[in-house]
Amino acid sequence: MCAFLETDRLVLRPFTPDDADRLLALDNDPEVMRFINGGRPTTREAIVERTLPRLMHDHPCFGTRGYWAAEERESGVFVGWFEFRPLYDDSPAVVELGYRLNKAAWGRGCATEGARALIDKGFTELAVERVTANTMAVNRASRRVMEKSGLAFLRNFTGDWPEAIPGSEHGEVEYGLTRAEWEGRR
Repeated sequence: MCAFLETDRLVLRPFTPDDADRLLALDNDPEVMRFINGGRPTTREAIVERTLPRLMHDHPCFGTRGYWAAEERESGVFVGWFEFRPLYDDSPAVVELGYRLNKAAWGRGCATEGARALIDKGFTELAVERVTANTMAVNRASRRVMEKSGLAFLRNFTGDWPEAIPGSEHGEVEYGLTRAEWEGRR
């Protein structure tokens, strides 16, 4: 399968139906999912019927997908995924950055490495004008990745949580980076 993007340590490639078991393992780690759904388990049916179709969706304005399976470049081991998805299918101007990595990749700089590479590609090749990212206010590790990737804190807000999870009472945060800000730092 063709890589979408390669970094020093990572290969980001399109998802395929063969990734179902990898995603099932990732989404069934309570620590990985702590700030997503409170660590509740995910069924294989949910992965196949909901998650994979979302991850395999092509965005017409990009001519490609918005979610990428991340593998270690040397070993080919699946480490998780990255999101770099246009908010609207007909415009690449604003994209959402996200990431979900397994615990073995935590604390190694993989999230920052992948995020920076996607941001650079977005501003140089994909006509992106603004990158946005959200997380729970209490998710310090994810906030740090956003900051190290060049995004700046924009605001606190309260999202509509269908089911409250620990920490959701503190709300969410939004970070962002514009093309002009990115160019000014180069």
